[in-house]
Amino acid sequence: MRIARFSIDGNVAFGAVEGEAPPGSTEGLVLDIIKGIPFADFELSGTKVPLSKVRLLPPVLPSKVVAIGRNYAEHVAELGNEVPDPAEPPVAFFKPSTSVTGPGAAIEYPSFSQELHHEAELAVVIGRMCREVPRERVADVILGYTCANDVTARDVQKREKQWSRAKGFDTACPLGPWVETGIDLARAGDLTIQCTVNGEQRQLGRTTDMIRPIEDLIVHLSEAMTLLPGDVVLTGTPAGVGPLSVGDEVAVTIEGIGTLTNKVIKRG
Repeated sequence: MRIARFSIDGNVAFGAVEGEAPPGSTEGLVLDIIKGIPFADFELSGTKVPLSKVRLLPPVLPSKVVAIGRNYAEHVAELGNEVPDPAEPPVAFFKPSTSVTGPGAAIEYPSFSQELHHEAELAVVIGRMCREVPRERVADVILGYTCANDVTARDVQKREKQWSRAKGFDTACPLGPWVETGIDLARAGDLTIQCTVNGEQRQLGRTTDMIRPIEDLIVHLSEAMTLLPGDVVLTGTPAGVGPLSVGDEVAVTIEGIGTLTNKVIKRG
């Protein structure tokens, strides 16, 4: 099931996306409005609205976005860093809830940066409160998956030696267009990830290239913190990251999920 969060006539709701459409199009797609929330038992209302008539929002409002850095060897190498040992703990950092934005929303180029980069990523959406999750139970705590763009002020990341401002500014975490719940862990570990800028391909990789798989990431993170329904784990980006400029349209497409598109504007 594809679960979207949307706004219509000033009201916000969740809905199940039905139908098929060409990539990047909403033609023919409808939303069956959900009674309740997707993190508990819910029913479909039978009330349907064309997707073209609503504004899609971030599919979840996470209490925290926990991101993993340096999880694809070719990406690590392209930035001149040492490829980590899979036996060592992964690099983890936070993107605040205020960095989250939705499909079609603007990415605001921060005034304190001159080098903004895209980073296409598979995002794991947590479906239930959990802590110290054993590896064999990881699938039980996942609601589904969505597309993410870990937008990064690369010059700030290098200059400040830590990543809070470089990756945590407002609009630095586009998510969407919806949460796909019909992908199991095995398939999530073998999906194509692509990023285009103004229609030109920049990134193309597969989640099979992760240094540490999703199971390891959830086990590692949940040892330290309680993960809540709607929290998001970003799993790293493949090689090909590069600059974004004001006016660019950046699209992240993940096999079996969909396409997340955002335009870069000057922060006003």
